[in-house]
Amino acid sequence: MSALRVERLSKEFGGVRAIDDLSWQLHPGTIHSIIGPNGAGKTTLLNLLTGVYVPSAGRIVFDERDLTGAPPHEFAAAGIGRTFQNLQIFFNMTALENVMTGRHLRERCGLLAALLHAPRLARAEHECRERALQLLRFLGIEGYARIGAAAMPYGALKRLEIARALAGEPSMLLLDEPAAGLNPTEAQEIDALIKRLAAMGTTVVLVEHNMRLVMGVSDHILVLDYGRRLSEGTAEEIRADPRVIEAYLGAADPLEAGHA
Repeated sequence: MSALRVERLSKEFGGVRAIDDLSWQLHPGTIHSIIGPNGAGKTTLLNLLTGVYVPSAGRIVFDERDLTGAPPHEFAAAGIGRTFQNLQIFFNMTALENVMTGRHLRERCGLLAALLHAPRLARAEHECRERALQLLRFLGIEGYARIGAAAMPYGALKRLEIARALAGEPSMLLLDEPAAGLNPTEAQEIDALIKRLAAMGTTVVLVEHNMRLVMGVSDHILVLDYGRRLSEGTAEEIRADPRVIEAYLGAADPLEAGHA
């Protein structure tokens, strides 16, 4: 069974097709990377897979549920989480509070319980806080729990956004350039984290310009060029595909470089 199927998906902006007749299938618990030159449609595809954009044509099926045209909160409720190319952090909150906001889809206490100060609300808040602390610990940033996000270093903020995405308990996690701006040591830590998530059963979809990271973690790679599938396969197959090399400006061995 596929975790997600994309069937003849297209997205147009003013007559320009950012995604053009794309079909794609992802399997549960594996790491899928999307690469391609700037403007290839990578982030547009992530926005389609999370309901930010509505397709111009085609279908998106996740866990056998047709989500085509559904709003973002339905994608999230179905089990699709994501991070963003540009950090989407509440800088006026602590790290712990940021992660707790990601739990709202999984909370069961309604407005009436809050108004009545029901005991189950206190229990739910305690459980939410404990789960958020566990995630901060899992991401290696527990020490920042009660520190304002505005005072955190950039590398820790990248991990904080992943922790918040995981707070919604997604079965599929979309990561938009998680290693961007990180030093080599931090990028290696993201590499290890992605592998751990997949080993725990999470399907990971990765958009990343760090080709060393992509080639090291990916079970499967989709190469986009002008919104169309240029190539698809394992890291070894992609590295050997002359069409991919040509798309990356004809460099002698672009996919061996740190970035592309």
